[in-house]
Amino acid sequence: MNVYDQAHQLAAAVRESEEFKQFDRAKKELEANPQLDQALKDFMNRQFEMQAEQMIGKEPDADAFQQLQQLSAVLMSDPSAANYLQCQMRFSVMMADVYKILGEVSDMGIDPSMFGGNRE
Repeated sequence: MNVYDQAHQLAAAVRESEEFKQFDRAKKELEANPQLDQALKDFMNRQFEMQAEQMIGKEPDADAFQQLQQLSAVLMSDPSAANYLQCQMRFSVMMADVYKILGEVSDMGIDPSMFGGNRE
């Protein structure tokens, strides 16, 4: 059994998964609205920056946190953005589970919980 062939088969299985197909459709729908697409990208960048600061022990700025919450509420009120975020989360959980399974084989000292996977 060639590991690389199996990896390509896994990639094909991911592309054929319902989680990926729904995420891909939601992404294309979102990209059809450039203004909403940009607003969502800005939100995700701000969210990532805030999470990165928290990981190094920095307390989030209260005003920035409040702005992020307000932006989240606005985005979630839009059906396309809400659908995209939900599909992205489902796809991310599936991929985290795959990473966890692969990580268990390698035993490289990586904590599988950091990927957010929850299935065995």
